[in-house]
Parts: sequence; structure tokens; C-alpha cells
Amino acid sequence: MQRRDFLRGLSVAAASAVVVTPSVSFAADDKPKGSNTLSYKEALAAVTGSKTPEVSKKIALKVPEIAENGAVVPVTVEVDHPMNEDDYVKSIHIFATKNGNSRCVDAHLSPANGKAMLSTRVKLGETQEVAALVELSNGTFLIASQSVKVTIGGCG
Repeated sequence: MQRRDFLRGLSVAAASAVVVTPSVSFAADDKPKGSNTLSYKEALAAVTGSKTPEVSKKIALKVPEIAENGAVVPVTVEVDHPMNEDDYVKSIHIFATKNGNSRCVDAHLSPANGKAMLSTRVKLGETQEVAALVELSNGTFLIASQSVKVTIGGCG
């Protein structure tokens, strides 16, 4: 008799948990809200500590000019910089300037990587700039950006 009471209590608890648990909302908000939302300027300042990055041709940013589907946009960043113990690329950050959370990728490197390169895919909600921010071991920041025209948004 105790086993039946236990199972009955367990099923009642499970049913009430399903009723109480909030469900996914499909509200028609344009921008996501909450602690995960960072504009491009806020995200850039969070990474750089409000330092001004220098536009550099040492960064080879490869993204398509036109992305048919914004859900999977390939991005490749290569930095023409030595990877020595004293002078190396410390990190590569990728930003999408008009996404709700513009900070897409943060990759941290060391001299053991041998080459400063990153290849990934990002989501783009609309036509916008994709920016690659590079932090060097001496604390300076380099940046490069390119515009991407999105025909089908990937964040909606």
C-alpha cells in the first residue's frame, strides 16, 4: 500500500510541476531582452575596457558579401602577427553589430597555437557589419570589419 501512495504522490508532483513550469513564449519582440543582451558598443567596451581599437590590415576577415541564410554565415579570421612567447595574438573576438547580443565568438590563444586563425559560423538576424577584434599580448587591440547582406534572417 505504501508503494501505491508513493507513486500516486510522485505523479501528482510531476503533474503540478508541468503546470507550474513556465512555457516558451513566442512573443513578437524585435530585440531579445534580459542580461544576455549587449549592443555592439557595450560588447566592444566590455572586451577592450573602453580602449579604442586600431583599424588594421593585418587582420584578414573573410565573410560572404551576401549570405543566403543568416542562420549559418561562415567567418574566417587570420591575423598576420608572430606567435612568439613575448609577442603573440592573445584573443580573437567576432561581433555582429546589429544582433540582439552582438558578441558572437571569443577565442583565446597562446603561442602554442602557432598561427592566429579562427574559422566558425555565426547567426546574423539582418544585413549588418561583422567585426573581428584582435587582442595582442601587449594589451593593444586591432579591428577589421566587413558588411554582410542577409537575404533570410537567422535569428528570427
